[in-house]
Amino acid sequence: MIQVVAAALIWLLVVALLPGIRVRRDHSVLTAAVTISIALTLNIDQVYIGTDSILGRDNVVDLLANISMVVGIYFLSRAIIRAATQDETGEKRDSAGVTLLAVVIVGLAASFSAIVTQGSSTRFMVDYGDQWPAALYSSIQFLYIGYVVSVTGVTCFRFRGDMSRPYFRTAFTLIGLGCSFAVLLVLLVLVMDVLHLQGRLDAMRAVAPIYDAVVIAAMTFLCVGLAIPPVASRVLRRRKSVTEEELISDLTKIWDKTAKKRQDVRLVPNTEIVSQQDRAQRLHRMLVEVQDALLVEPGLGSSLDIYDLSVLNAAEIYLAGPFVRQVSVRRGKGERSL
Repeated sequence: MIQVVAAALIWLLVVALLPGIRVRRDHSVLTAAVTISIALTLNIDQVYIGTDSILGRDNVVDLLANISMVVGIYFLSRAIIRAATQDETGEKRDSAGVTLLAVVIVGLAASFSAIVTQGSSTRFMVDYGDQWPAALYSSIQFLYIGYVVSVTGVTCFRFRGDMSRPYFRTAFTLIGLGCSFAVLLVLLVLVMDVLHLQGRLDAMRAVAPIYDAVVIAAMTFLCVGLAIPPVASRVLRRRKSVTEEELISDLTKIWDKTAKKRQDVRLVPNTEIVSQQDRAQRLHRMLVEVQDALLVEPGLGSSLDIYDLSVLNAAEIYLAGPFVRQVSVRRGKGERSL
């Protein structure tokens, strides 16, 4: 059951990330989420047995799932660190990290090959965890995961205060908490591995319920934290779109009274808006042309009523505010993308 819940949570994150695939330039989080989703899905009993029988190798699915997990965790960590850091260190090629990941994958494959198994098992570590190669196999995976998520968590807590947008601060706080639970999860796994090697099965089973709860906590915090930025961005884009459409509609009436009467500043009224940027640029051009017309011919101001003046003021505030930045296209500190 725990495998189904964990897989469902990460697949929900994938669903939350998919709508913004055309907007985002960096798809690292989505790629990592899909990779981790596949790893967790392979651990569902029915999927595990079916896939293992197709491959014709006893428990090779466990190895494939664990390799997918460490690869997904690596790329997820890189994406989070890249989004959180203020400078360009997150953009540099991570040769050391890739090398370590390769060493971990080789270690997993080597230790897995030394485990003596008897048929496919949906409880791989429970059935074979009393073997030293199995304990090594588990320890390699979880020590690596523990190292990666601890670095990621520290980065999130370190830079969350530098982010200007509240939803980014909330997201990185939740991701940091998720990483903290993941570190606790790693410690629990290592404890269970040692207890299993010692033959203290009752003590190991006593830790298992805590392990299950920590898995759900870690997955929940991580998935919710990772889902907040793309969902919030879509909501804000929709709000911006509606606001810009309303301002353009109101400003067009004012433009008709002012700039339309001057051929030298005339704006083509039927310009097709093919993107949000075009809409914002059109709003900016209309406002500038209205202001120029009023400056050149002050008498046009008599045709404007109080509502018209309030629309002009609202357009100026909107274009000058943090909602739309026409001059700079850079994101704020620590808010590249997730």
